[in-house]
Amino acid sequence: MNLNAKALWAVESLLSHAEERRVVAHPIELGGRFVDCGVEVRGGLLAGLELARICLSDLAQVAIVPGSVGGRACPVVEVVTDQPVAACLASQYAGWAIQVGKFFAMGSGPMRAAAGKEAIFDKIGRRESPQAVVGVLEGRKQPTPEAVAMIAAACRVPRSSVTLVVAPTASLAGGVQIVARSVETALHKLSELDFDLERIVSACGWAPLPPVAHHDLAAIGRTNDAILYGARVVIDVACNDATIEAIGPRVPSSSSPDYGAPFAEIFERYGRDFYKVDPHLFSPAEVVFRSLESGRSHAFGAVDEAVLARSFNS
Repeated sequence: MNLNAKALWAVESLLSHAEERRVVAHPIELGGRFVDCGVEVRGGLLAGLELARICLSDLAQVAIVPGSVGGRACPVVEVVTDQPVAACLASQYAGWAIQVGKFFAMGSGPMRAAAGKEAIFDKIGRRESPQAVVGVLEGRKQPTPEAVAMIAAACRVPRSSVTLVVAPTASLAGGVQIVARSVETALHKLSELDFDLERIVSACGWAPLPPVAHHDLAAIGRTNDAILYGARVVIDVACNDATIEAIGPRVPSSSSPDYGAPFAEIFERYGRDFYKVDPHLFSPAEVVFRSLESGRSHAFGAVDEAVLARSFNS
């Protein structure tokens, strides 16, 4: 299963509808290209859905479904996958900080599997050697030739074989692709808790899509809150009830001592140092495990609409 090839197909699908999706592809000096989904163009919700699908290497269905927050209508981003470890941990997880000179962006997508430098790949495998790579960047600047050169070297491909799809946090498309990480955050938490990831068979998740904030820092707060206080995830696992009951209470965001306030307030409390925030906070509000061995369901955590309403209306 070539993750980069599948993501590249999804990029071409997006570009075949570039005008309708309000996205634009640009060549990068000295090789490579970037697809602007919200930096200098408007982008939109449909661009965001396709961006999320690219980030998941086209191994999940992503849709917007009806929902509500605080009694008001609010769209919800739904993710469904039968390949959760490959889609979420080998591709979607934002595990690669792209920093070259003054350029910085968080990198997701299957280019990570080509680079294969993150510790998670020692656990899940799924490294690959593709002929071309695709990355999704959360940022507000066009990737520089130097950044492309660094990515190409790490992935062992020519610069011309690098495609980067970019959207800021405070944009319609960027918001959708970030909120589409409900399942990914649950799987990453399970990985951190040393759960046997091979037992995860299928998963689906839902998280409310907040209004686009007026700047990226505020948008980081809202999109994190969408997951921490609003996301619901259901995971089908091939394991017994005792294993689920032992690990379940440790998975939702409420298991963290930092839980309870909007993320923007938590972030300020730690002097805007992301790495001082308890890493166990970053998981869905509610996680339901369904045992394929016993047929029983086990639910942990709960949505907190009060914090969501406070965050989304701030």
